[in-house]
Amino acid sequence: MSSSKAGSVPAVFAQALKGLRESYSPTSLAIACSGGLDSMALLRLAHAWARENGILLHAFHVHHGLSPNADAWLAHCAQACAELGIAFDHRRVEVLKGKDGTEAAARKLRYRALGDMCVQHGVPLLLTAHHLDDQAETVLLQLLRGSGPAGLSGMDAANRAPALLGDPDLVMARPLLQVARRQLEDYARETGLTWVEDESNSDPRYARNALRHGVMPALAASFPGYQQRLARGAAHVQAAQRILDEVAAQDLAACLDGDTVDLARLQGLSRDRADNMLRHLFAVRGLAMPSTAWLGEMVSQLYSAREDAQLKLTHPACHIRRHRGKLHITPKLPDLVGMRDPDDEGVLIKEGESFHWRGEASLAFPAYGGVLHFERAERGFDPAWLRSQPLTIDFRKGGERLKPAANRPTRSLKAHYQALGVPAWERERAPVVWADRELLYAAAIGMDCRHVRDGQGERITLRWEASLS
Repeated sequence: MSSSKAGSVPAVFAQALKGLRESYSPTSLAIACSGGLDSMALLRLAHAWARENGILLHAFHVHHGLSPNADAWLAHCAQACAELGIAFDHRRVEVLKGKDGTEAAARKLRYRALGDMCVQHGVPLLLTAHHLDDQAETVLLQLLRGSGPAGLSGMDAANRAPALLGDPDLVMARPLLQVARRQLEDYARETGLTWVEDESNSDPRYARNALRHGVMPALAASFPGYQQRLARGAAHVQAAQRILDEVAAQDLAACLDGDTVDLARLQGLSRDRADNMLRHLFAVRGLAMPSTAWLGEMVSQLYSAREDAQLKLTHPACHIRRHRGKLHITPKLPDLVGMRDPDDEGVLIKEGESFHWRGEASLAFPAYGGVLHFERAERGFDPAWLRSQPLTIDFRKGGERLKPAANRPTRSLKAHYQALGVPAWERERAPVVWADRELLYAAAIGMDCRHVRDGQGERITLRWEASLS
């Protein structure tokens, strides 16, 4: 595509919107409007297309407050939308510098605010003004960061991005990815657009600006049209990544055992293929992608730790554990009142929480992380007897024993847990219920049979439901 033909910009945009409409059938759409040249061009293009096709158009602006000119940018966007009769909304966000820097923090808040506005106004499709030069910058940045195929694929023309927008049903599309920045400049001049300039775009402390003002002009001088070639290369990598994803999905299906991964099956894969599958596992679970070094250390420990080791690797959003030859991904949960190592005699034992049952269907025990249900059954505790008992809920302290049935022996809770295959991290959050000094119930095991009765009338069984919050 020739970068000198600004008249081709509306045609490229219309073709992209035709594909989006066929794929997603949006009843309305929105654009992200910063006030800069790119987004003002997008605003004008989207306005013309929406009017011609009878689609309701919104424009959303995010006020970061990082620039003294931020109020003026907001006013510029609001006025432009008012002149065109476009529904306009905005959000103000406070950017606090995180571990990844101000730029990353602002980006995260911006997209979440855009997603919130889409949800509030019932807009399923959000358009951004990313163009061909942005794609080239993205590929170069990812290359310099040492990214793998997923990063080197660049930006998709359209995708769902729940991690950014906060809603899995929203689609974010980039209809100008085939349009060069110079084409947009020509289009803006020919149509008389006005826009604002963000002074931070010239700050070389930001990685994109360093590329934009230092590296890319040199590339353009020596390799004219390099943007198209980088975009074409990104498209080839995208195709390769799709194949990797297909292989990873097949390998994951072969290695899954319920919600866990069978480590023996995983070990049968080549290391590259195993890493590919594990990255796919993190992606489908909605977890942040681990670094190559972290992933390598995880795999090494999964296979080298002793069989009886309580292996726990900490990811920012979860724990990776191994139990009986299986890889478990478990949520990171806060400690609860009374949690302790039953074998650690040096820890002060906290008394449990006393209560009486008065016929409730369930009782919540936030300090113990869940809800105790009292369910009607043909076999269980006599309701009148249960009402008369002073009850206590607690975590086990070691030495507790339970007899689950008349024809089964009395065994320690530890022995029951081992027989049932209950992992250690679930045992430590599994409470027990006492009637005076008699153990009535242990979560993940069941009721002690000594007060369980058959016979006339209803009976009560206990069931513990843990909360994951």
